[in-house]
Amino acid sequence: MKHIEIRTRRLVNTAMGGEYHSVFKGQGMEFDEVRAYQYGDDMRSIDWNVSARQGHLFVKRYVEERELTVMLMVDLSGSKDFGSVHRMKNELAAELAALLAFSAIQNNDRVGALIFTDVVEKYIPPKKGRKHVLRVVRELLAYEPVHRRTSIEAAVKYLNNVLTKKSVVFLISDFLDQGYEKSLRVANQRHDLVALPICDPRESELPNAGIIQMLDPESGESFWVDTSLPQVREHYRKLAVDAVEARSRIFRRNRIEFVDIFTHRPYDVPLVKFFRARAKRLR
Repeated sequence: MKHIEIRTRRLVNTAMGGEYHSVFKGQGMEFDEVRAYQYGDDMRSIDWNVSARQGHLFVKRYVEERELTVMLMVDLSGSKDFGSVHRMKNELAAELAALLAFSAIQNNDRVGALIFTDVVEKYIPPKKGRKHVLRVVRELLAYEPVHRRTSIEAAVKYLNNVLTKKSVVFLISDFLDQGYEKSLRVANQRHDLVALPICDPRESELPNAGIIQMLDPESGESFWVDTSLPQVREHYRKLAVDAVEARSRIFRRNRIEFVDIFTHRPYDVPLVKFFRARAKRLR
């Protein structure tokens, strides 16, 4: 727990810097003060009540409403208990969520979390403060899911029901699921949704290791595969490529921004690249 806090805080203060602040805007403008009218001011901003009382023109001044609600949706289904290189997918998901959470509280945003499998396992309402964020990170690290399967649709539908105010939503999952496109489209219309697919290189390529037993972590079913056969390895690779392309098409078709995160690569590099590209588009 302490290790993750130290590592993610260092990334927030160095690699992430002001990137988070620059790409996630507040939900509108809030009134700040009135001041005397100056040449060139928008006539629509004149406060006629104050102007009438003071005998000359005053305009309303607004500032960006900076406070955001950030929701971390984290998939902890059985397929996340896998990692062939440096770390498990569920460990990476927790650290990634911690980085985003600490970035959010640095900007005085409210942070919440939704842990899901094929049901919503735990919902933590958004709040401010370091103490609350540490609780969120602790839950993500220590939580033992009751279920093993995945339903992104069920989780997103739940989110759409409990979050009434437009929020920034980070969906962290390996997206080994189907039938979630419609719910994602609705969520993206209501919120600022960013998908963060977590991938492991062994999911797209089998080693030549002879006959091995493979286990489906969500169903519990096991089967034997002869990985020495080139056609078997190629079939496995093609299925993986097709699945990734289908997932990406869903995101693009529904204008959902996404960043692929890999267990064998630094996750801050693609995140910072995404933040900078988004900031450039907004400018």
